Amino acid sequence: MKILLDTHIAIWAVVDSEELPDEARAMILDEDNEIYYSAASVWEITIKHMAHPETFLYSGKYLAEGCEANGFMSLPIFDKHSAELETLVRPKDAPPHKDPFDRILLAQAKSEGMKFMTHDGLIPYYNESFIVSV
Repeated sequence: MKILLDTHIAIWAVVDSEELPDEARAMILDEDNEIYYSAASVWEITIKHMAHPETFLYSGKYLAEGCEANGFMSLPIFDKHSAELETLVRPKDAPPHKDPFDRILLAQAKSEGMKFMTHDGLIPYYNESFIVSV
């Protein structure tokens, strides 16, 4: 199965963090799965690191190099991913979700027929079958 990692999952995998849930670790290490990270994650981490280098220790370059070293494949952002954003729907009574990086990651996974692995409690409100909450 093809799996796109949410940014925090990619970071936890690269640094081998104890925060990475066992279920996620098992799926990432399963040789039958193809693991992807997004250019959007590198962009997100770069912005956060530049704004707060004292508290956000990992740069986008570090994330990309770590993902590549772990054999993860890079997923660029294409026009079709942006168009897929319009298909993402949340119930009106769901908690607000304003993170544009999460939304493009979801759109990428949906457009590419991938599973999207996340630990973010706001993502499942999209009620999409491709979302894998760990």
